[in-house]
This record gives sequence, structure tokens and C-alpha cells, in this order.
Amino acid sequence: MIVPAWPLDERQRLASLRGLHLLDTPVEERFDRLTRLAQRLFDVPIAIISLVDEHRQWFKSRIGVDVAQTPRAISFCGHVILDDGLFEVSDALADPRFAQNPMVIGEPHIRFYAACPLTSLDGQRIGAFCIKDTRPRVLSEAERQALWDLARITEREINVTELATKDELTGLSNRRGFMMMAEHALTLSARRRRSGVLAYLDLNGFKSINDELGHAEGDVALKLIGQAIQETFRVNDISARLGGDEFVILFPRSRPEAATALLRRLRNRLRVLCQDKPYEIEFACGLVEWHPDQSTSLEQLLMEADQRMYRDKHGMAAASLVLPGSQPVAESEPSHA
Repeated sequence: MIVPAWPLDERQRLASLRGLHLLDTPVEERFDRLTRLAQRLFDVPIAIISLVDEHRQWFKSRIGVDVAQTPRAISFCGHVILDDGLFEVSDALADPRFAQNPMVIGEPHIRFYAACPLTSLDGQRIGAFCIKDTRPRVLSEAERQALWDLARITEREINVTELATKDELTGLSNRRGFMMMAEHALTLSARRRRSGVLAYLDLNGFKSINDELGHAEGDVALKLIGQAIQETFRVNDISARLGGDEFVILFPRSRPEAATALLRRLRNRLRVLCQDKPYEIEFACGLVEWHPDQSTSLEQLLMEADQRMYRDKHGMAAASLVLPGSQPVAESEPSHA
């Protein structure tokens, strides 16, 4: 068996995948309809819409299998995302990449596999639409075209979701996308007894950029901070533009010290990106730590972080506010306003 290689742009690919907010979401009829159609159209026992995460492939829709995910190391779909074309294995037992694969020599005894990659709006291959059979076979040209068409329809459904949760200007999640991802992340953190940190950012002097240089340059500044955020933070960090010049980042499994270090890196990255600009992009910031044993809602965390940001922005005294059931944390580093 040959373990699938990782794409050269794996970090960006994972960021695009997780920005879709589809992983570990409930079953949806719009996707199940497509896998049912594929099962009937190709007369196969198994049809799957698979999303390839860092160490697993997770099934957004599945017909003919009971499990919701399998390890990426033994996945066929891990090979599919390495190329843009249709991927077909006529007889897995005769293919050295898969002959010793546990899904071939054991349940569900895959012999035939065919799939088309699924691509996000930014061009990243995030998964596959695949069909599987327990007997060897070869797709006809008409069947290959039909499978390709089903994958493109699936892509369209995925991209509808992406457009609804993404800020078009910066490429970050919008408020709706952030709330979906952050709620899920906090639920997982509570289950695993891990704390996290929320950072609320507000740009300093942004109005003056709009007033003195025009709204087009203001949009450029917002794009630059979106770029800096995507280049600075880790794959598991959840960032969003809430609206206007306000941004938020959730750092799962982090402490305030680690979050502060990352925010310092963000400031430095912004200085580099703005070195040819007649302005600097700076921000005020409020940090709040979340603990798994507290019942604070995401909305309460946002409100508290916003209040701390406001104190930072206006140079107020650093008296620490404490949410019910939370622990006091140190204020964020002073802004350079």
C-alpha cells in the first residue's frame, strides 16, 4: 500500500476546507440526493462525498458504508486531491498503491474506485465525489462524463455554503461563518477539557484612510489585514471579519501568552505589508480566556472581548472584568495608536 502524498499547498488547502464550515456537520438532503443518484446511475453499492481533513477523510454524505470517517493514510480520496482530473482504479487488488489497503483486503472489499476532486472557490481541492464497487470494472466515456457532472453539481452546493459564510472583500469568514465554526470549536474544547482565547480587533485610524485617501484605499487596507491574518495564524485558529473594521480570532487550545505572541506577529506582518503605503495598519485588541468548566456563551465572550478592546483603544485603566464563572486574564498588549 502507498500512503497518499500531501499537496504542496496543504496549509492553504486545509484553511480553505475548514473555512467552508462543513466538517462534522449534520446530514443534508441536498448532498444525500446526489449520492443516491450516483448509486443508481452507476449501479454501485457505495457512493460518497468525502472531505479530506488533516488526518482523516470525513464523509459529508455516504451511501453503502456505516462509518462517518476513515484515516487519511488509507484513503483513496487522499490520492484524488493531488490532481485535477478524474481518478479511476479498475482493480484495486492489481494496483500496488491499494493492493494491501485494509479496505481492499477487508471490509468493504473495494475492487473498483472512481472519483472526481471537489474544488473550493479559491481553487483548493478539498475532497472528492467517489463511487466504489466490490467487483472490477471500467467506466465508459459517458459514465466518466456523468461522474464529472455530479462532482460539479456537488461543488456548486458546497460553494453556495461558502459564499454565505465568507467575507468577499477580505477572504475571511463573515460573522455567520465565525459563529458556526466557533460554536463547534468551543463544544469540542469543552468535551476535551481544553481552554481557549478569543481576540477582538478594531483598526485604529481607519476612518482617516477612507476620508483622506478614499474608500478604494480603505478596501485595500482591509484586504491587507485579511491577508496578514491568513498568513499569520495557525490552521486551527478561526478568524473572521465581523463587519466594518472589526475582526475576531478564536484560538482553540491556547493560553493568553500564546495568543499575544501570535498577535505580535500579526502587527509585524502588517508593518511589512504596509511598508510602501502612506499609512500603517494598527489595531486595538481585547483578549478573553475561555475555560471548559464555565457556561459563558460565545456571544458573552464576544461582548467581553469587545469591552476590553474598547478600553485598549481609548487608553483606559486595565481593570480586569470577569465573566460569571470565568478567570481574570491579563489585558492585551498596549496598542500603538
